[in-house]
Amino acid sequence: MTRRWLPVGLALAVLWLFVRGVDPTPLPGGVTTIAEEFLIGLLVGLPMAFVLRRFYEPEFAVRPSLRATPYAGLYLAVFLREVITANIDVAYRVLAPSMPIEPDVIAVPLRVESDAAITTIANSISLTPGTLTMDHDAETNTLYVHGINCEDEEALLAPIRTWEDYALVIFEARDPSTPVPDRPGRPSADGGRPADGAGPGMAADTEADIGGEADGE
Repeated sequence: MTRRWLPVGLALAVLWLFVRGVDPTPLPGGVTTIAEEFLIGLLVGLPMAFVLRRFYEPEFAVRPSLRATPYAGLYLAVFLREVITANIDVAYRVLAPSMPIEPDVIAVPLRVESDAAITTIANSISLTPGTLTMDHDAETNTLYVHGINCEDEEALLAPIRTWEDYALVIFEARDPSTPVPDRPGRPSADGGRPADGAGPGMAADTEADIGGEADGE
């Protein structure tokens, strides 16, 4: 077991540098502003991390975390690329005279199971222009996502699945090739929605069962 409050305190000190936006120019005494602000960050971050240590996981596996670090960087890079692309796409749809939008809510069943992974993906969706996480069904482990343009649902789902591939490795050390669950609550052929929990094939199965019972009579 590794004590986590020390690295958390250091991370908070580094975060403090970004928040302050310090100037690297040396001061008259030879000490840089970065050094001063980093010291302040340590004085605040370490005690805070120590006080809140009870909320950390009881154990912290170092090796899996180090192995997941490159994937965390890839997740961030892919996410930022999607945010930039989505900004351009939403701006085009809003400014276009025809306003080519087709808003809808789609169900996104997840492979990740940990709270941290689900929260990360849900927040990534909401931070991306044009999409918003509306709800999470814990029973089916499904996110319900509102999209500004759901004409091509697979295109909307593609970045979410990419994020989930990385999240499987980062948070759960699982294989990204894990099969994607069936999507609940998809529109039926006549445009209506099946009952809660009904999958695309359940209506046909029910009709077949009814027909079989009628033949039996």
